[in-house]
This record gives sequence, C-alpha cells and structure tokens, in this order.
Amino acid sequence: MKLFRISLNKIMLFSALLISCDKDTDMPAALEDGRSTVVYDLAGDTGASVAEGIAGKDRRTFYTFLYDLEAKRQIWLRTAADSAQWLKTDSWDLAFTDNYNSRIFINNATDALNPGFDGAATGTAIVMLETDYTAVTEAPSDAVFDQSSYTEIGIANGQDSPGWYTYNSTTHIMRSLPNRTYALRLSNGKYAKLQILNAYKGNPPAVTDQFWPAPYFTFRYFVQQDGSRNLSTR
Repeated sequence: MKLFRISLNKIMLFSALLISCDKDTDMPAALEDGRSTVVYDLAGDTGASVAEGIAGKDRRTFYTFLYDLEAKRQIWLRTAADSAQWLKTDSWDLAFTDNYNSRIFINNATDALNPGFDGAATGTAIVMLETDYTAVTEAPSDAVFDQSSYTEIGIANGQDSPGWYTYNSTTHIMRSLPNRTYALRLSNGKYAKLQILNAYKGNPPAVTDQFWPAPYFTFRYFVQQDGSRNLSTR
C-alpha cells in the first residue's frame, strides 16, 4: 500500500471550513450499541481559523490535541512543554492535527512524519475497511496490519486514499465518507475499530452554513480488551 500524506496547509481555498455528511449518506439513527464508546462534539481548537476576520477566532496554526482511547482522555499540546511531556509517550493513541484538527494520526514511533516519531509507541497501524462500522466484527490479521503503511487519515485524495472526508474547493465543504471504518492495532497489542462521523457541531446530516461551529468531533470506537480480534459490537 502507498501512504498518502496530505497537508491541509496546502489547500489555499480553505477560508471557511465546513464539515458535512452527504445527504444520501445512511447515517445511523442511533450510535449507541452498548459496547462502543461514542464521543459527541469533542471540541477541537475552536479558537483558530485559516482566515482573517472570523469573529471570535484568531488566524493561526491549530493546536494539536491527543486522545487516549481507553482512558477517554483529551490532551492538549499548546506549548513546547506540553509536546515534550506527551508526544514521545505511549499515553495516547490518536493525534488530531492540522487545519481544524482534521488530520488524524495513530501514535507511531517509526513514521518520521508522525507526531509520535522516535517515541514509545511501536507496532501500531491502520487498516481502512470500506464497510459499515457495525459490520466490522473482526480485526484483520497481523500480516495485513504489517503490510499497511497507513499511520494517518485525513482528506481523501484518490481511490485508494484512507481519508475519512472529501473537500470541495468551490463550496468549501468537507463531507465525511460513508462506510469508512478503520481497524487499529494499538501499541499495547490490542485491536480496535474507529469511525469518524463528523467534525461539525451537532453531527448534522448535511451542512449549508459555512460558519457552523467547527471543529466538534463526533466519532465512535471499540477497543477489544481481551486481546482477541473480536470487534463485534452487536
């Protein structure tokens, strides 16, 4: 597999970010299944903007935040001291980076462009599964994880891209892709599955207002605690 590294900073028309689900997307009526962790409207760096003149926001680089799947903990990196304390540890699983925190890395010590490079998290990988979250009942084999070079997901660029959303440079709308589930192998050897549903407040099925509050992430995931590949959440 080829690794797609897409820097959102290169998108010059990102003056007003919108997060949207396609109107034709079959969004789950109920996200709760009794086993998964569902995170609603986790606030990213809502004080930053890619453009000048946005009320209540500053044009600056977005602060990165980390997320620990099992502890359900958000960790902010606002200073060099924050980065020094956390980045090289295995105390986090996902890093939400770049514009509107939409470029998401799994903690990985061997990927030179990864926030956790040269740190403590080894053996991690992402496998994209183009199927519904509820239909993913088993993690891929270690051989499949070993062959994957994906350690990040972000904008989808091309048919084989592992990205979780597309961006329209004319309308400035981002659209989360349906049936994108990610199998994860974590640094502690456990397996998980993840679906990023939205980065728009309230997880709306469609967006037309370019100033709707963002980023506010809605996502769900399941970490299998017994070490097996069983990812069934039904």
